[in-house]
Amino acid sequence: MITTVDYHTGGEPFRIVTGGGPDLPGEDVPARRIAAMEKADDLRRLLCHEPRGHADMYGCFLVPPDDPGAHLGALFWHKDGFSTACGHGTIALGAYAVHEGLVAAPRDGVTDVVIDVPSGRVTARVRTSGGRVRGVTFVNVPSYVLARDVPADGVQVDLAYGGAIYASLPAAAVGLSVEPRHLTALIGHARRIKAALAGHPATRHPRDERLSGVYGVIFHDVLPDADGAAHQRNVTVFADGEVDRSPCGSGTAARLALLHDDGLRGTLVHHSVVGSSFVARVAEVVAEGIVPEIEGMAYRTGRHVFELDPEDPVGTGFVLR
Repeated sequence: MITTVDYHTGGEPFRIVTGGGPDLPGEDVPARRIAAMEKADDLRRLLCHEPRGHADMYGCFLVPPDDPGAHLGALFWHKDGFSTACGHGTIALGAYAVHEGLVAAPRDGVTDVVIDVPSGRVTARVRTSGGRVRGVTFVNVPSYVLARDVPADGVQVDLAYGGAIYASLPAAAVGLSVEPRHLTALIGHARRIKAALAGHPATRHPRDERLSGVYGVIFHDVLPDADGAAHQRNVTVFADGEVDRSPCGSGTAARLALLHDDGLRGTLVHHSVVGSSFVARVAEVVAEGIVPEIEGMAYRTGRHVFELDPEDPVGTGFVLR
């Protein structure tokens, strides 16, 4: 039996495995990710695919951190495999760590939950008031622009790294806008753009080949500025046609790197296709690029015990998309 605690961040699900998972060997979290691909892929499918999940499900396995400087490690997964970064998941993990007492937090104040993930060490800065979690700020790894105006499937995209590599373009470039009614068409464009970029030199991570390749395609609409902040609406299509309901944490980091390179020096309010939002700003400029901090909130949706009947003909499940 597998136990989980489930959250959503901005509408995007996040299933945290709390019991029954396998031991995953490795000297660090990136190495454990490789081990998970071999030893835990059946469990990923069981928890992510239908009938226990769905084509847009997301979650993680908890693993030991790389060293005592972090509170925990996390391996992120989706319907197609294991990702290198997850901002909405990091926000959920911060709330989870405080809710479950894994990291002590004051009744009123700010607590840093430090997490090792495949892209590096990140922080979930948890704000509490009146004994409740009121907000979580995701402090990401350094994020930066990789390439501009790269041709792909008849359009030009900008490539940026935010813990994973994203291709970014206006939705108008494909004659659409970021609205639920256009999701099917946007997913089709994203799949073709990602396929066109496969193996492109600009999609290689400069230092770690395990972080190479386009993970997601971000379509955005520019909205009017308000309250001194830039506003954009986006939808991120990641993996093989999976849609992020949140504004996408690591995708927001990649967008912020591009916007900072364009001259933005203030706040970005990043809206999602379902109307949720993250507030993003540059915490620091470093040699590699920028250190983004992205504020959102996660809410617990349930606790679950999953099992697999050995006689169940659908086994670890299926996806219809």
